[in-house]
Amino acid sequence: MRAEVVVGGYTQPRGRRSYFGSLVCGLYRDDGLRYVAHVGGGFNERKLASIYKLMQPLKTGKSSFVDVPKTNEPVQWIKPKLVAEVKFSEWTADHRLRHPVFVGLRDDKDPRDCRFEFESDTDKVVGHDSKKRKR
Repeated sequence: MRAEVVVGGYTQPRGRRSYFGSLVCGLYRDDGLRYVAHVGGGFNERKLASIYKLMQPLKTGKSSFVDVPKTNEPVQWIKPKLVAEVKFSEWTADHRLRHPVFVGLRDDKDPRDCRFEFESDTDKVVGHDSKKRKR
């Protein structure tokens, strides 16, 4: 599965990792930006450096998330201006991405358009019950 998510911060690197550890990402819902994942896979040294450079002018002292996510490492919050495309295995019951991997940045996408998409009953969306249709 794939999704476009808003980058709201990044964690400090640890070990031999350079620049940052993971991107702290979310999606918009009516009441604001909601945390969905830490994205730490899918980067090479060149991607880490270029994304880090893009995030520096966006640094801020406070989180843009409605509820500040818990992290294992210190976070540098950024203004929610960058959109990352990620691939992942599934959604968890608490609306988190399982096994997210960075694919790339999307400069053609407005962060406010990155919203939760929920499955809907097709019959309700279309406006009729398929069982009642005449054949």
